[in-house]
Amino acid sequence: MKYLRWPPKIKVLEAAGAIADERIKLIDDTHALITSSTGERTYVVYVDPEKREACSTDNGTVYRGYVGYPILSLLMLKGVLTYDERIGKALKGIPWKELNEKFKKYDLVLEEIKKIASEKGVPPEELEAYKEEVYSQVRRLRLRRNDSECRNFNILH
Repeated sequence: MKYLRWPPKIKVLEAAGAIADERIKLIDDTHALITSSTGERTYVVYVDPEKREACSTDNGTVYRGYVGYPILSLLMLKGVLTYDERIGKALKGIPWKELNEKFKKYDLVLEEIKKIASEKGVPPEELEAYKEEVYSQVRRLRLRRNDSECRNFNILH
């Protein structure tokens, strides 16, 4: 079983936004369905922190092999990663896909996210500190990729 790569840091913020948007439907202790920011897609997510295994059907996880934001969201909900409700509220309603397509670079998207969060009362340095804190937690996890859990769940549901 391969290890998942670490995600782009901005995915921490996207994960917090998904929670604030209430786009996560818990199925059982290890599985969830997470709807994309546009509502067009639903991702199957599996996380077992004790086994240090995860999978997700989002593009970042499937095609790039990193811990995608759906996995991060589920880890936040399970209390494995820090979720800050105030920051989540500042990220609520952000059209992630639209911004990614518009700016084409995560650095530019991040600058736009900082502006939006700042307008909602969370200064850029606080957003940055949260992102770095959670990212360091992710780096310590070292999750193995277990795609069979997502495939099997998809077949059954």
